[in-house]
Amino acid sequence: MFSPDLMQEVRDRFAHVDSCPFEGERIFFENAGGALTLKSAVETSAMFAAIPDNQGRANGAAAKLMEIIAKSKADTMLFLNAKEGQAFVGESGTELLFRVIRSAIVASAKEGKGNVVGTTLEHPASRSAARHWATETGLDYLPVEHNNDTGSVDADAYAAVVTPETHVATIVHTSPVTGMGVDVESVSKAIRAVSPDCYIIVDGIQHAAHGGLDVDAYNIDAYVISPYKCFSRHGYGMAWVSDKLGSAYHERLIGSPEDNWELGTRDTGAYATFSDVVSYFDWLGSKVSDSTDPRTRLVAASKAIHDHEKALTDAMLFGTGNMKGLADMEKVSIIGGLENPMCEGLVALN
Repeated sequence: MFSPDLMQEVRDRFAHVDSCPFEGERIFFENAGGALTLKSAVETSAMFAAIPDNQGRANGAAAKLMEIIAKSKADTMLFLNAKEGQAFVGESGTELLFRVIRSAIVASAKEGKGNVVGTTLEHPASRSAARHWATETGLDYLPVEHNNDTGSVDADAYAAVVTPETHVATIVHTSPVTGMGVDVESVSKAIRAVSPDCYIIVDGIQHAAHGGLDVDAYNIDAYVISPYKCFSRHGYGMAWVSDKLGSAYHERLIGSPEDNWELGTRDTGAYATFSDVVSYFDWLGSKVSDSTDPRTRLVAASKAIHDHEKALTDAMLFGTGNMKGLADMEKVSIIGGLENPMCEGLVALN
């Protein structure tokens, strides 16, 4: 776990750690529906909410806004370890999942009959979008059943369902219900072994704050984050799309570039607050490693967060000091089992 001194430094960077403006003194210990917000993200939001200038105009303020957006996109690509494609903001993670799934299905449906594959482990955001647009375009929706014992789903389960006619496949990187992760790289490999040109879209909303990200290694076409679950604020989502999906048929303004995914004036404050998130990971990485390389520090920070959360979930499961853990309680059963390496900072129980 983090040392007491580092833990205090971490706590000092977040708002409302031990008090609530509505309920008073309390500890925020939520790890599925949200996360604490960086104080820097709050300050950044307030600053950009007050700026009257619009992007793209012929003045210094507008130019600075575009510079901040460009920096945030570069920060996001570094955070994801994505060396191609593009990052952009939207209304929310759910809205962006609907949008990229819709675009992938509509674009691929032009190729003729086929199917869309998803799993029963997924959040309704991706399942609802995939089922809806499969129906609208006349494609079949094929569900992959998750494993109740592990609380996850693996490559073999996908391989049993995917066909050469699979146009789009969705993956949830971590379940916010079971708390278990999915090996996206191995699942993607299994999908492409059967349907090489399939669009693969990943819901990374629960995973982003709890485990490292390496989009380059996944061989996928879209990855979506909800920044409020990753220490930023509510009110926007962040998506990455590959060059392949980015240039595919999709909604865009008439006359705009073919790979344009931004609709209307962007929220500079949203982009800037995600830079705050990346800066926090970079700072934490500098505390837990000696590296001066930004990407290496981001990886180190993610590993440190994962290890710290494992210590917390182990305390919940097995107890600490003279306090019993959930494993010692006769009427409690743990979803996914007590010793599950896929656990990511969340304990689900009956």
